Amino acid sequence: MIFLDEAVVHVRGGRGGDGCVAFRREKYVPKGGPSGGDGGHGGSVWLVGDHRLNTLYHLQFHSIYAAERGRHGLGSNRSGRTGGDLEVRVPLGTVVFDADGGETLGEIVEEGEKLLVAQGGRGGWGNQHFATPTNQAPRKAIPGKEGEERRLRLELKLLADVGLVGLPNAGKSTLISVVSAARPKIADYPFTTLVPNLGVVVRGARERTFVIADLPGLIAGAAAGAGLGFQFLRHVERCRVLVHLIDLAAFEGSAAEDLATVERELGAFDPALLERERILVGSKLDAARPERRAELRAAALERGLRYLEISSATGEGVARLVDELGDRLESAA
Repeated sequence: MIFLDEAVVHVRGGRGGDGCVAFRREKYVPKGGPSGGDGGHGGSVWLVGDHRLNTLYHLQFHSIYAAERGRHGLGSNRSGRTGGDLEVRVPLGTVVFDADGGETLGEIVEEGEKLLVAQGGRGGWGNQHFATPTNQAPRKAIPGKEGEERRLRLELKLLADVGLVGLPNAGKSTLISVVSAARPKIADYPFTTLVPNLGVVVRGARERTFVIADLPGLIAGAAAGAGLGFQFLRHVERCRVLVHLIDLAAFEGSAAEDLATVERELGAFDPALLERERILVGSKLDAARPERRAELRAAALERGLRYLEISSATGEGVARLVDELGDRLESAA
């Protein structure tokens, strides 16, 4: 799978059609008046939200996205056809910036939501508009205007209700594969997950659902660009609840320090993330070391966080975690 969460594209609105210089040609009317039609307006470029997309990869195959130009005006007061708009599909959660000026132009967060990024040019007037009592045969028309043109920087921030965060090999991918139909790559070496994975969790008999994101592992210095750096951290911003997953079976380091490492990177990227709804979860309970369990319980108590323990391998505690997440999301809705 190729995952791109940032792309630069060039967009251009269609040029407006030129106005026409023409005169009536009718039998027995030797000096017919002006009849030049107006040029059609150029088409515009729109970004449109599409829930079926989850990367910006498809935008890499065109150097420019240009809308159709307007057609020129014609005689007999016939206006040129308006150019067709161009709609560019983007995944939900796409933030749009002007690549040169840096200002934010908008974001796409809902299915079918549209954002105008390049306005088409206006069509020019034909000579019919310039007739006056003293100039009844004007030979003047206005050319069409050029469409708006700009470079855009698109940045994707995943739209997920729950974000799984933790050090590499904490068990995030395994957990999302158990609670949803997502099938991320799972292995016993660091940085197995190189791209965020989304899964839909179905909860209870009423089949209430929420979206969970398995996000690439953090390391010390991630907020400054180490490891996956900002490629990971930008996706945390939209999650309503964060689940800190800590490996209870690890032999190196302490569980409390593992938690502190993740918190430092979240806080360095955006201090508001530490104010988000959080649940502390000890993973790999089936192979847990007693001292790490005790450390994590103490850390949760010190921070006032809800603490749960799970084993994705055996399923122990997983249903309880899903219910807890569902309750938190419903209470915050």
